[in-house]
Amino acid sequence: MKQNTHPEYREVVFMDVQTGDKFVIGSTVTTRETIDLDGKTYPLFKCDVSSKSHPFYTGAQTRIVETGRVEKFRARFARTTGAAKTAG
Repeated sequence: MKQNTHPEYREVVFMDVQTGDKFVIGSTVTTRETIDLDGKTYPLFKCDVSSKSHPFYTGAQTRIVETGRVEKFRARFARTTGAAKTAG
């Protein structure tokens, strides 16, 4: 590889700010912070979402979908009972 053209590839600690979970993975991301983990100093990157906090992986997304279905049913049921009251 040519010198000074490729970014530095190294092990970086990614920390999920919502859950506090940390994992080490190889990356070229540039960081300003460092962290000591297992007796070694790594660059630290704070991420907003990871698989530990994302609704798709935690199952929270299915609850949102279910809530939407219930609300649709209630709205449809309210229209039906409202029409029956006025007709009767």
